Amino acid sequence: MLVRAIFTPLYHLMRTLFYTLSIAVLLVACGPDENTILYNQVMDIHDEVMPKMEELYNKKKELQAKLKEDSTVAGVNEKIAEIDAADKLMMDWMHSFNPPEKGADKDQAKAYLEGELVKVKAVREAILTALK
Repeated sequence: MLVRAIFTPLYHLMRTLFYTLSIAVLLVACGPDENTILYNQVMDIHDEVMPKMEELYNKKKELQAKLKEDSTVAGVNEKIAEIDAADKLMMDWMHSFNPPEKGADKDQAKAYLEGELVKVKAVREAILTALK
């Protein structure tokens, strides 16, 4: 009876610990890998600024209308050029973005996605600056 009183709680504790650790291992093994996280970061930034492209277009049209009214307005041509540069940067980035395939080398995919993250952050900065 004494043996049972000692080993039964220990058995339940070990069983609970085993199940908890098994679930933790499965979650880590099945969770997103680092490259998936990087890809999602890249796409989140793209998705954040893509809707602003229409705003950029409208801003450019507004500035062009101002320029037609008064061609001596200071800084309008520079601002239009800044908007065009931001637009081109986004379009160039989107056309060159080629995410790695699922079976690609993990280190090469990581390096590519880290580079794309830097590029898309520059695109975001250019767009946000052009909209100011």
